[in-house]
Amino acid sequence: MAMIYPNMTDEYYDEYFNVISNYNNQLCSNPNVSAFSRVFLPTLYSIVFIVGFIGNGLVLCVLVKYHKRSNVTDVCLFNLALSDLLFLISLPFWGHYAAINEWTFGDFMCHAVTALYMLGFYGSIFFMILMTLDRYAVIVHAHTSLFSKHRSVRASVAMALFMWALSLGASLPTIIFSQVKNESDGWACTEVYPEGTAWKLFSYIELNIFGLIIPLSVMVFCYTHIIPILMTMKSQRRHKAVRLILVLVIVFFLFWTPYNIVNFLKFWHHLGYMTSCQWQQDLNMAMQWVETIAFSHCCLNPIIYALVGQKFRTLVLKILKQWFPVGFRQCTTIVNEFSERRSSMSSRSSVISSTKIM
Repeated sequence: MAMIYPNMTDEYYDEYFNVISNYNNQLCSNPNVSAFSRVFLPTLYSIVFIVGFIGNGLVLCVLVKYHKRSNVTDVCLFNLALSDLLFLISLPFWGHYAAINEWTFGDFMCHAVTALYMLGFYGSIFFMILMTLDRYAVIVHAHTSLFSKHRSVRASVAMALFMWALSLGASLPTIIFSQVKNESDGWACTEVYPEGTAWKLFSYIELNIFGLIIPLSVMVFCYTHIIPILMTMKSQRRHKAVRLILVLVIVFFLFWTPYNIVNFLKFWHHLGYMTSCQWQQDLNMAMQWVETIAFSHCCLNPIIYALVGQKFRTLVLKILKQWFPVGFRQCTTIVNEFSERRSSMSSRSSVISSTKIM
């Protein structure tokens, strides 16, 4: 190309390839994929937002209202729910963006929504890692004075602040390079990386390392040491604890692995591999599905980490009973009537069976 255009400077050279790249993207764009995303993404983003906001909101309300003396687990749960809420707040904006295929909120909101999205994304993962490490320290190193001495609320707050700082550091490149860009079909909120730099490749690698490799490695390492210790305990609740741990690892792996695989394929696409139009259309369609699956994981965090506990379920029912006394009274009446009918039917069936025997 330099031999064909010997007077072309580096700036015009980069601009030329940007135009060619945009032109190829327009040629490879599939109207069916765009029409599908306009209906599919806003609908599922709305469902994830409603369910996740209710679940994580209940977690925050219970932790604030009923836990006067918080422990390390409560601090981790609180920040995990808070990071999920930050992530969920960004979903209505992305849903509106997908519905009309144009960003209408301006440049400041592009940075702000991207910051909420990235902070919630990395915060949720990092606090899940912190909870896993805390359980590992409590169970595996229960008799080590070093862990029991420094396992206090003050230390957990300091660790929470460190995790938020780490989340901000991991999010900064995406936040800084996000901007509103005028494209052929309207304004877009996207990352615009400097030409001639490896920031875009770095963002793909960073997402795979912090989003899957590190958390999955930590969870597998910690829980492979935790499960044998729980199995040796003579407790009736050990099987529930082991089952809960397996659910944590399996659910995280199932929900986040497809997203990271597609992101890794996009990394290779950016390097110049799999550049056909069919590959680009398939990656765009696959990203819509795996993104929604990964985003819905924040709806399951309250269920997995908090609502599975009997004590937490009792507190949730208590606070719902205070907020909606009429509805709970009607539900209690229906449940009592159903129980009475069931007991009467069982007594009748026992009488009939005894009569037949006689």
